[in-house]
Amino acid sequence: MGWGTELWDQYDNLATHTQKGIDFLERYGSFIRDRSAIEIEYAGKLRRLVKNYQPKKSKEDEENEFSSFQAFKCVLKEVADLAGQREVVAENLQLQVLQGISLLAKNLRDERKKSLNEGALLTQNLNSQIASLDRAKRNYEKAFREAEKSIDSYQKADADFNLSRAEVEKQRNNMNIRCNQSEDAKNEYANQLQKTNKLQQTHYETSLPEVFNRLQELDEKRTRGLKEFIKGAADVESAVAPIIARCLEGMVKAADSINEKEDSLKVIEKYQSGFQPPGDLPFEDLSKADSDTSNNSQNYTSTSGLNHLTAKGTTTQKLKKRVGIFGIFASNKKIVEACIQVKNNLSTDGMKEDFSDLPPTQRRKKLAAKVHELQQKVSQEQAASEGLMKMKGVYEANSLLGDPRSVEEQLNESVTKLEKLRQELERYQKMLDQANSHTQHSPQANRVIQNGQRSSRHSNGSSNHDHDDHGEDHPDHDAGSLSSSSASPESGLGTSHTSLPGSGQGSTNDQPINDEMYYEADALQPLGTCKALYPFDATSEGSIPMSEGEELLVIELDQGDGWTRVRRLCSPSGWEEGFVPTSYIESTLYA
Repeated sequence: MGWGTELWDQYDNLATHTQKGIDFLERYGSFIRDRSAIEIEYAGKLRRLVKNYQPKKSKEDEENEFSSFQAFKCVLKEVADLAGQREVVAENLQLQVLQGISLLAKNLRDERKKSLNEGALLTQNLNSQIASLDRAKRNYEKAFREAEKSIDSYQKADADFNLSRAEVEKQRNNMNIRCNQSEDAKNEYANQLQKTNKLQQTHYETSLPEVFNRLQELDEKRTRGLKEFIKGAADVESAVAPIIARCLEGMVKAADSINEKEDSLKVIEKYQSGFQPPGDLPFEDLSKADSDTSNNSQNYTSTSGLNHLTAKGTTTQKLKKRVGIFGIFASNKKIVEACIQVKNNLSTDGMKEDFSDLPPTQRRKKLAAKVHELQQKVSQEQAASEGLMKMKGVYEANSLLGDPRSVEEQLNESVTKLEKLRQELERYQKMLDQANSHTQHSPQANRVIQNGQRSSRHSNGSSNHDHDDHGEDHPDHDAGSLSSSSASPESGLGTSHTSLPGSGQGSTNDQPINDEMYYEADALQPLGTCKALYPFDATSEGSIPMSEGEELLVIELDQGDGWTRVRRLCSPSGWEEGFVPTSYIESTLYA
């Protein structure tokens, strides 16, 4: 069934229908255009959102070390990728869909106009033929009436005996003329009728159906094109769907990468000072007499060397040392010179160049970062110097390429700068080695500190009380410096101790702890069992490694220093003992 046969008399309705169809196609094009604008606007807002929430680059970017910040940065990156995909959708909609709609609508309008013009011309020709037929018919009707009238007049004249022969002959000649005219009009009418019927048949059976069929094809083409464009818009969206899915998977993966335990350990590493918590404050009996107070003051002064690791002992020694320092500068001029020297020793960020104003653990981190930075600068400067050397050799081999003396000055500057960098690197490396050397104490060595003495709990509770009674400052120590040690550098857990000049660090005040004291465990019975929550790599003396989930025997409980003594059964006849971080295990004690 086609429009040509079924809708042969609906020319005006078909013209209106095809016009509405093309208008609808263009309306869908406007929809795609507006949607593309929304996609572009959405992508732009996503990019502004990412830009507004992008973490600002600080000098050290310490916060970015945490897994939560890294995950958020990954989320921002994925959101930026999503914005890019929305831009791709908008671009493809404009190129693949919107341009196609505009081109198709233009072609359909041209074809429709051509078909309608042809149909109008055919209708006009048919109407002209029908008008000719009407004129021929009217002429025939007029000639026929005049012929009948002339026949009637002739018959009346022939019957009237009062008329002359000439009058009768005149009426007969008029009748013949009228009859001939009527016959000619009849023939013309018949001829026009035949032409009109033939043209009308051709018009409604062939010519006009062809025009209507072309309009039908045009409308079907428009409908089919709209179908393809809708599918094309969906395909554009489907093309970026896998990439968007990967972006969402990246967000999920970033969320899964967040590790609260690691972040907690990084907080410890970032803010750990390495200092030991203060010890017990001594009791001051104010009821004693002044003489007793004086004696106690002397006794306290004589035993201050024993209490060098307690908080109050540290403070006393520190204040005493400050007095000595200010006593050196006898004049205001020397004090001003010292202040200028201190100011010159400060770096651009307000810290001292040797970072001695930082806690021990943070100082080691800063020193290590400084050493790494200087190593990179030395490598870069060394590469630049080698390049200048090669350039000088090339110039010496071929003077046409350049003057070797022009490179020699740059080479000398590079060598001088390289030497300064190496000296600075060596200086900071020594400071780092010195800081690390103060921390190479085992956790057992700092296990118990009582009354300024280091005692061992591994020799059946016995303590060493031998010490230097003088408690004087030793000039060999680094005056005014604090050294710290952490029982486990890699874990950031455990205790640390501080030492001051004259406090007995490395002197006879500290009794060396023999290995026999650590392994007299035959008399120690297990207090319970423990399970390793995290893996631990032993890097200090006296500690033992353990893997996650490993079962161990608890030999000695944590005494407040963050370490627990455990035993591992290696074989039926052998075992291994050592210390592990208390926070790394879950203990279950025997009843």
